[in-house]
Amino acid sequence: MEPELTTLCYIEKDGQYLMLHRTKKENDPSKDLWMGVGGHFEQGESPEECVLREVKEETGLTLTSWRLCGIVTFSDGDWYEYMFLYTADGFTGDLIECIEGDLVWVDKEKAVNELVSWEGDKIFLRLMQEQHPFFSLKLHYEKRQLQSAVLDGQPL
Repeated sequence: MEPELTTLCYIEKDGQYLMLHRTKKENDPSKDLWMGVGGHFEQGESPEECVLREVKEETGLTLTSWRLCGIVTFSDGDWYEYMFLYTADGFTGDLIECIEGDLVWVDKEKAVNELVSWEGDKIFLRLMQEQHPFFSLKLHYEKRQLQSAVLDGQPL
């Protein structure tokens, strides 16, 4: 099975992340969870082109300052996804209504410690908060439950 290629971006402002509460799409494996914004690559896109397009489509914002934090590999059975993880601290424009859920500015601590999200998301959010250098994180799930996490080749 071909791996999926995606981007995810956590936009920062005044100690908060812009979080997407995924409530609107039918058959969404992340339904009711909180996360950043992003999505799948289109044919021929670079990671930067994908994250800029996805952020614009989902939020209405145009990023002016962003950083690639790491690459996250997800696996579950024969399914694989390689996700390019970004933060952004500069943008222009006004928020629009997102077709995938509700966009909410959330304090970073609350985003990491209180919101309901994938278990592995909390690991990379902590790494981003700690300003960990560029990282490779592998998250292995079985039936949506995190089984193992490996950071830069070392099990966590």
